[in-house]
Amino acid sequence: MEQTKTIFFLTLLTVLFVFIGFSFAGTNGMLIAFVIALGINFYAYYFSDKHVLKRFNATLIEDSRHPVYKITQKLIQKANLPMPKIYIIADHTPNAFATGRDHENAAVAVTMGLYEMLNEEELEAVIAHELSHIKHYDILIGTIAAVFSGAIAMIANMLQFSGMVGNNRQNSNPIVMIAMSIILPLAASIIQMSVSRSREYMADEGAARMTKNPAALQSALSKLENYALRGGVLKNASEQTAHMFIINPFSGIKSNLGNLFRTHPTTADRITRLEELKFEI
Repeated sequence: MEQTKTIFFLTLLTVLFVFIGFSFAGTNGMLIAFVIALGINFYAYYFSDKHVLKRFNATLIEDSRHPVYKITQKLIQKANLPMPKIYIIADHTPNAFATGRDHENAAVAVTMGLYEMLNEEELEAVIAHELSHIKHYDILIGTIAAVFSGAIAMIANMLQFSGMVGNNRQNSNPIVMIAMSIILPLAASIIQMSVSRSREYMADEGAARMTKNPAALQSALSKLENYALRGGVLKNASEQTAHMFIINPFSGIKSNLGNLFRTHPTTADRITRLEELKFEI
């Protein structure tokens, strides 16, 4: 199922680029756009994780005595996973995400703020949540979606500028470009939503069963949400990468569209579901 979704996203990206190339420069533009799309597809599949980690200036933790490393090492035995690379982000806003294309090429990144704010049980619960994403192969589609959404946002900005200033190319249609500059950002939001909100519930459940401690994840989620609601936003975070984090970095920023384009279930709903798990674990 995950492979099918990945192929779908990469194919859709190619089609969008080809259509845009045709809108700009006819058949020649279409061929150039096709070649560019193939390059982006290759990059998204093999290097999107490195792209995201670099964006947040994540530093690899190589010291096996580091608490985050030790907690992860303990949990992978329960999850039956190979050891992922562990990164720390020098930002005091608490959050975390996982990335990579498969179990063997996975990484978990936590912010310094997460390490500072949470106690050991809560930190363990958050890392277990990210390992659950890795176990269920959520990380590839999530990371590709981040690169994909970023590419769409860039194209939309280019089209909007071209439509505003006018374009003298024979095959260009300024009305089409303006329309696409409006439609493409919506497409980016839909892509993020398609990284299903149900994945967060599944990762929460996986973490609760892995640690046998749903209360620790409830407490961690509550702390992270409260921090976000006070306006704390992770440096270098963007709408294109928001879906990757355990808590949406922009939770404290109100949207006129309400829950329509939420990348995460509400934290209250997640905590409620974890409460129900207490009777099963």
